[in-house]
Amino acid sequence: MSEAPQQTFVIQKIYTKDVSFESPNTPELFTTDFQPGLAMDLNVESRNLEGDIYHVVVRVTAQTKVEDKTAFLCEVEQAGIFTLAGFNDAELSYMLGVQCPTALFPYARETVSDLVARGGFPQLLLEPVNFEMMYHEHMQQRAQQSETEQ
Repeated sequence: MSEAPQQTFVIQKIYTKDVSFESPNTPELFTTDFQPGLAMDLNVESRNLEGDIYHVVVRVTAQTKVEDKTAFLCEVEQAGIFTLAGFNDAELSYMLGVQCPTALFPYARETVSDLVARGGFPQLLLEPVNFEMMYHEHMQQRAQQSETEQ
């Protein structure tokens, strides 16, 4: 009787890879009635560094406009290095697409909030993200693309 390999999920390092904050229409914007519209984009990338070591990046872009003028544009790349061992391909894909980004997102959320406040704007608290739902939607899209290509 063979035993299944032991699964290992270890966070080696979490760090901020890249940060950008721009508020091109200040200080004039601060003298207006601030009724912003927020657009947020979220992206997850992962790659194998070596062996069981993986690098995952959660990229958050938050842009707020007042009418047609950009109030601020904030981009944060929150990264982590993870050890993932003993997973089959499907499990590994799930870990990289769901579990690793879920561990990173609170750090990205805090960095965005801090940058926006330091930029002189009201605190921006990003809503929690359901990476599991995003992952399943992504996998469904890939399956549909594969069917279309056949």
